Amino acid sequence: MRGAGAWARLCLLLAAAAQHSRPQLSERPVFTCGGILTGESGFIGSEGFPGVYPPNSKCTWKITVPEGKVVVLNFRFIDLESDNLCRYDFVDVYNGHANGQRIGRFCGTFRPGALVSSSNKMMVQMISDANTAGNGFMAMFSAAEPNERGDQYCGGLLERPSGSFKTPNWPDRDYPAGVTCVWHIVAPKNQLIELKFEKFDVERDNYCRYDYVAVFNGGEINDAERIGKYCGDSPPAPIVSERNELLIQFLSDLSLTADGFIGHYKFRPKKLPTTTALPVTTTFPATTSLKPTVALCQQKCRRSGTLESNYCSSNFVLAGTVITTIPRGGSLHATVSIINIYKEGNLAIQQAGKNMSAKVIVVCKQCPLLRRGLNYIIMGQVGEDGRGKIMPNSFIMMFKTKNQKLLDALKNKQC
Repeated sequence: MRGAGAWARLCLLLAAAAQHSRPQLSERPVFTCGGILTGESGFIGSEGFPGVYPPNSKCTWKITVPEGKVVVLNFRFIDLESDNLCRYDFVDVYNGHANGQRIGRFCGTFRPGALVSSSNKMMVQMISDANTAGNGFMAMFSAAEPNERGDQYCGGLLERPSGSFKTPNWPDRDYPAGVTCVWHIVAPKNQLIELKFEKFDVERDNYCRYDYVAVFNGGEINDAERIGKYCGDSPPAPIVSERNELLIQFLSDLSLTADGFIGHYKFRPKKLPTTTALPVTTTFPATTSLKPTVALCQQKCRRSGTLESNYCSSNFVLAGTVITTIPRGGSLHATVSIINIYKEGNLAIQQAGKNMSAKVIVVCKQCPLLRRGLNYIIMGQVGEDGRGKIMPNSFIMMFKTKNQKLLDALKNKQC
């Protein structure tokens, strides 16, 4: 990424930015930490771009295009510290200038597609921590008509009682590569949103790493609020929001594409009984209902059996590092960065660059005890939402390299 080819591309980008912003072609544009930008188009970049951006910084750019138009932001280059959750160095893009909906968070070297605001204002914010840094980013903003929907424009704010949303080019041809679309659906405070996909064809991948649709409760792309992540050619089951806001994100990478999708939404009163056929099958034992779980958590924490005996009875088996732990009620929600996966089952795997992670729920938060920063072998069941479920008798142990040979042997053995 930082070789001669990348440097040559940086020089070309800087020349384009200089030509666009100044009459003197020999001048190199100077990128500072944040700023106020107005007009039909322009460039923004991390402080000192294309040099290494400084540590411990927070830079904010506020972009305004003429009234009646929307802002389109295209990243030309991005090279920030890579992390599967973008926790350290990242760029956030927001609708509006203050308290706006976050359209996306980006890090690493993957360039998102065009990002479109729902008004004539957009805010971009870059934050860096004290450690690893890269060359930063450069992006171009431009004004577009709100109803302009070419290959790269999609998404927007949906506030009517019912409506549709679809991938660019639908139904005439495949959606384009390198596109990011975000639809923000907002219902009145006392209503929920019901969502159905009529047709669905998004590049298939076991982990939905390349092209995917993600649906979130609320108005931000927030992993804790994610309802699901979908790809392939089977429409997701109907979805009903928990609140009056829903966010739909579609992303395609720079390679294969497919037909795309069309979906429909409608508002419905909160108190109406659920009419959608939500999945009812589950791999969890009956002890996950409230009263048995309370009783279960009062018992002694006891693991039985061995690696071998638990391997076949578990839905999934992985080795990983616990990177986040969030207590919720009596349970613990954890994110595990995967070192190796031996048995996947229906476990939902997320991927950002080379980093893979999975979500697990420890039903009784102290039993078994998972500590952040430590490596474990984790075996458990999988729920309909793709999260691993860890019961007090689930097999959990510290992961050591000497376990690797035995786990590899179990992986190759038929249960």
